[in-house]
Amino acid sequence: MIDRYSRPEFAQLWSDSSRFEIWLQIELAVCSAMEDRGTVPKGTASAVSALCTGNLSADRILEIEAKTRHDVIAFLTHVEELAGEPARWLHLGMTSSDVLDSSLGMQCKNALGEILKGVDILLASLKKRAEEERNTPVMGRSHGIHAEPITAGLVFARWHAELARCRGRISAAREQIAVGKIAGAVGTYANIDPEVEEVALTAIGLKPETVASQVVARDRHAELLNALAFLGAAIENMSVGVRHWQRTEVGEAEEGFGKGQKGSSAMPHKKNPILSENLTGLARMLRAYAGASFENIALWHERDISHSSVERISIPDATILADFMLARCTKLIDGLVVHRGRMMENLERTGGLCFSEAVLLALVRSGLPRQEAYVMVQRCALAAHAGEGGFRENLGKDKEIIEHLDAAQLDSCFDLQHHLRHVDTIFARAFGTASPKAEG
Repeated sequence: MIDRYSRPEFAQLWSDSSRFEIWLQIELAVCSAMEDRGTVPKGTASAVSALCTGNLSADRILEIEAKTRHDVIAFLTHVEELAGEPARWLHLGMTSSDVLDSSLGMQCKNALGEILKGVDILLASLKKRAEEERNTPVMGRSHGIHAEPITAGLVFARWHAELARCRGRISAAREQIAVGKIAGAVGTYANIDPEVEEVALTAIGLKPETVASQVVARDRHAELLNALAFLGAAIENMSVGVRHWQRTEVGEAEEGFGKGQKGSSAMPHKKNPILSENLTGLARMLRAYAGASFENIALWHERDISHSSVERISIPDATILADFMLARCTKLIDGLVVHRGRMMENLERTGGLCFSEAVLLALVRSGLPRQEAYVMVQRCALAAHAGEGGFRENLGKDKEIIEHLDAAQLDSCFDLQHHLRHVDTIFARAFGTASPKAEG
């Protein structure tokens, strides 16, 4: 098990110092591209880099910003303090959003790259648990009520499939967000050349925005936050499943409980599903950030800054939160204790009522109209529900049913393995292995 709880390096992606270093990297990439075109004296970028790279002071920049009330001007002022005369060639023909949005694109690309690593770790954990419980029978439920048998492995496989779809969305969002703009005040390249943008952005691993305004289009950021909201929903889906499994009346699985751990300040017997409850709550935050992202898409004309205050909170918080949730969910899945005996006990609790469809279909195959057969099976099932005999017993005493099905035919309807015979086929579809020959 890989413990990814302590992730200060992820939060560092959004720190002031990291942000200012990326700003410098962007300014130097543009300066270098201009040098190649003869717009800026040769050696300018290397001269500024030698004096500034690794030497920027976030505290000093913030101190200057407190006076200028403008973050990029404060940054450029500090660079001028460090580099002197060569720094006058920086930011030539650029606007603040050229730096800010290109930087945000880099940060988002890097953050989603780390999140994808976390997704892959969780996918591996789910696949492992699915294989372990591939053939462990458990009652499938709809509306919280016993339905028909499945296996615990199929539950893990279903979670794996959903998370794999999330991975695809995050990967696509990473591709969409890996853009920048070096296009000037309103995106027209009035005082800078599009070729400079192409060279500079390529150097830092980004692509140019297709049609920029003063900013990169905000539907890209909305796609990112919605991909993370889907991830949160998938994690919540697993968490809710674990919470229901751990209920005392169900007791089919439970979160790992460490030595010395306490469940309640008042009740020493308690073992609560705290990890999964925590994850259920955190998923709500990811959805909230996604909702806010849609409000940021429509800006006045070529740009206003109504989106900026939201993004300064939502994007760093959402990515850091998603990374944390992946670590916590991996811990949950790896440590989950499965009670196979209790699963079978619950499956058998209703005395075979879960096989009612098999009886119904057998009667249909015998020649009865479906609705007539349904009524016959239902009356035996409802009697069993009411404590009036067992389901199989009631079927065997029903005069209309035994006219169509003998004892052996009825017994064959209560075959657990009949319900589970295609598990391997489903696993092959879920995990991309060769599909075994279908039975029956």
